Amino acid sequence: MIDLNKNNLIDDPSPYLRQHKNNPVHWQIWSKKILEEAKKSSKPILLSIGYASCHWCHVMAHESFEDKETADLMNKFFLNIKVDREERPDLDFVFQSSFQLFNQSGGGWPLTMFLDENGVPFMGGTYFPKVAKNGLPSFKEVLQKVNDSYKEQKTNIINQKDLIIKNLDLKRSSVLSQDLKPIIEASLNYLDPEKGGYKGAPKFPTFNLFETLLYFYNTTKDKKYLEPVSLILKQLCSKGIYDHVEGGISRYTVDDAWIIPHFEKMLYDNTQFILLLAKYCKINNENYFKDKLEQTIDFLRLEFLNKDKLLGSAYDADSEGEEGKYYVFEYEEIKNIDKIDEYFEVSASGNWENKNILVEKNKPPKAIVEKLLEIRKKRKKPFFDDKSQLDLNCLWISSLIAAHEILPENKYLDLAENFFSLIEEKYLKKNIQHSYSKEIVFLEDYAFLINALIDLSDKTMNFKYKNYANKLSEETFSKFYVKEKNIFQKNQKENNDIFFNPIDIGDNTIPNGNAMMLINLVRLGMMKEAKILSDSLNGYLNIYKNHMMTAVRALDYFNNINSGKKCTEQGCNIDEAKN
Repeated sequence: MIDLNKNNLIDDPSPYLRQHKNNPVHWQIWSKKILEEAKKSSKPILLSIGYASCHWCHVMAHESFEDKETADLMNKFFLNIKVDREERPDLDFVFQSSFQLFNQSGGGWPLTMFLDENGVPFMGGTYFPKVAKNGLPSFKEVLQKVNDSYKEQKTNIINQKDLIIKNLDLKRSSVLSQDLKPIIEASLNYLDPEKGGYKGAPKFPTFNLFETLLYFYNTTKDKKYLEPVSLILKQLCSKGIYDHVEGGISRYTVDDAWIIPHFEKMLYDNTQFILLLAKYCKINNENYFKDKLEQTIDFLRLEFLNKDKLLGSAYDADSEGEEGKYYVFEYEEIKNIDKIDEYFEVSASGNWENKNILVEKNKPPKAIVEKLLEIRKKRKKPFFDDKSQLDLNCLWISSLIAAHEILPENKYLDLAENFFSLIEEKYLKKNIQHSYSKEIVFLEDYAFLINALIDLSDKTMNFKYKNYANKLSEETFSKFYVKEKNIFQKNQKENNDIFFNPIDIGDNTIPNGNAMMLINLVRLGMMKEAKILSDSLNGYLNIYKNHMMTAVRALDYFNNINSGKKCTEQGCNIDEAKN
């Protein structure tokens, strides 16, 4: 029996949920049982989705969830559920999509959704302040208004379920094939030709697009595809988004010059950064990029390791209650480091809140980096979310294999095999799961595991890896494939606890699972299955092309192999690295 009159997060393994275990809010954990309780009590649900390194999640928690008066309103009006979006990316996908449907704008975190007693959303927002400001109502005002609306319009709200499902259900055209290059060329129009990435601010390193551009350069040798990749990598390696002291990149920058980061460091960004940088180094073999590659790999293998010897998820942006405190420098701290201004842009006034975010002018000698590290080591580190996610650890394996091609002397292939042996013992020989729960696994976990196995097979010629990949592909069809739509569902068909069946065809923080499965099927020679999936993705592509950059790459790869060309998943005419 679940006690609905207390906070039930205290024993949850998620670091994010445990951050909220002492809130006066009666937080519950998403489950079929808790949804049944909402239905029994005829109580609407307040669903809050966030993650451990999310700055604005912390702000809303401190302002509202730790406030007794606000918590009393939440407990009175709603059954309150807290979700770690990294544990349940399917819930995040569905309710972010719902937010976008209701608000006709992009979502974000914290995501604050209001659901009816059947778990169907009817209203939502992101961050709400404690006191009304910047055009946003106070959170207490929102709680009262949503409660009043639900009481007054409950029947109408509950009856709109079918309409919401209809609008969330992805549309598909009858197109089975199309010219893919115009889609890629159209994407070039949205890019910033001077500063890199998409135009404007904030700036996110959207790796899915740049991987696809690099693929098309390798296939066509047209430099218009390579130039945006070269530019963004130069920016990512030299500007404030990169940590010049320890390595790795932050999630994004708030400005358009890649200087002022939102300081959290995510595993998914850094593995994709390594992957793109390694593939780029096949074309541009400059030591500068190889050094950044090596430094970022060292950072992950040392600082992201958790108690299971796998990689955790993220480092927080904040430490000691201040955003970026661990990463930035007072001028007084660093002014006496010999010749520091020759290598970094530093000044007494700083470039952010009178402090210095390091921006590289020239590659610094090790002695300077070591002095900066000495200063940093005196500080308290940001909180580390040590949660293992299977898909991201498999992406790490693939990134190590790509890096091995550039720096074979570093034995990254050995490291990749060692990491796989841990995954084999923890998951393949026991239970394949996304994170903590043995019952929960996603398409992306299988897609990136199969991809890593094929990468290992290609590099080692060990048949064990290919055998695993074939076996897991069969499992993927069994657990996720929806025959009526010829597409893979995001969560397991037989274990869905959401109001509708989520099918995801767009890239998000990592490449899309359906697109990755198409690449996997082609690499495994399963061309009949690949043809059916490619037809399906083409139907979605005609409508959702701006969100499907990995699918564009996957479809082109399928088309090339299907027409008899000698290509790989990285392209058709890949030159050896040039100095």
